[in-house]
Amino acid sequence: QVQFVESGGGLVQAGESLRLSCAASGITLNINTMGWYRQAPGKQRELVARITSSGYTAYTDSVKGRFTISRDNAKNTVDLQMNSLKPEDTAVYYCNAVTVSGTYWRPKYESWGQGTQVTVSS
Repeated sequence: QVQFVESGGGLVQAGESLRLSCAASGITLNINTMGWYRQAPGKQRELVARITSSGYTAYTDSVKGRFTISRDNAKNTVDLQMNSLKPEDTAVYYCNAVTVSGTYWRPKYESWGQGTQVTVSS
């Protein structure tokens, strides 16, 4: 069974930083594109960052220049460094493998972790 364990969230003030970590089991990380998702209250879960097996990264416009995704294949982990946090970044953050379906990126596995809460106060 695929499992993801997210950690590193917390309560911070606007402008501060957090580093999230995702530990994966049951998958071979180095052959998967991995991503970080977030879900804010009343909104749909959205992909905010992804990294391919070759190291290519991409970000949604709202986090470009502030967030950095990285991976450690030996440890089966994916991190998300979040700088200059804003109140609109408040959400529960999840990780998953991602795959392309047509022209859209979708989560690869139906099993989600508990996520880690990020709350940014103004």
